[in-house]
Amino acid sequence: MVALRNELLPEEVDVLGRVAAGHDAAAMLVVQNVFRAAAALRGALERDVLAPQDMSFGAFTLLFCLWVWGPLEVREAADRMAVSRPTVSGVADTLERRGLIERRDHEADARRRSLALTPEGEQAFSKLFPVVNRREGAACRDLEPDEAAELARLLRKLVHSSRGDS
Repeated sequence: MVALRNELLPEEVDVLGRVAAGHDAAAMLVVQNVFRAAAALRGALERDVLAPQDMSFGAFTLLFCLWVWGPLEVREAADRMAVSRPTVSGVADTLERRGLIERRDHEADARRRSLALTPEGEQAFSKLFPVVNRREGAACRDLEPDEAAELARLLRKLVHSSRGDS
C-alpha cells in the first residue's frame, strides 16, 4: 500500500503524457502537487470540521489571523490571508453578524478600521482550533516526524522563492 502512495498520481501521468520535451516537468509536478495537496487538505477541513460548524475556510482563516496577530486592518488581514480586501470585508461582515469579530476605529486615523475577535469569537475559536488541528494531524498521519519536518522545510523554500525572498 505504501509503495502505491509513492507512485505517480493519475493526473501526473496524464500531464506528463502531454508535456513536450524542453519544459521543466519536475518543477511543474512540484507546483501542481502543492496545489493538489492544498485543495485536498482544504476540502477535507471544510467537509469534516468547518461545515458542521457553519464556517467557511475563509472565516476560519480570518479568525486564525486575528487570534495569532490580534487586531488587524483589513489590508493587513488580506495580506496575511493572501486574498483581496473585498474578500476579507465580506468574510468580516459575516463574522461580525455572528458576533465573532468587531470593527474598531483606528486611534489616529478615523478612515482606518481594524478587525478584532470579540470575547465570543475568542471562545468559539478556542473550541474550533483543536478540532482543526486534530484534522491536520490526521492528514499528516502517514508522514514520519522527520518527513513532516522536511516537507515543512521544503515548502518554506518554495514560499521564499515565490515571494522573491531568496
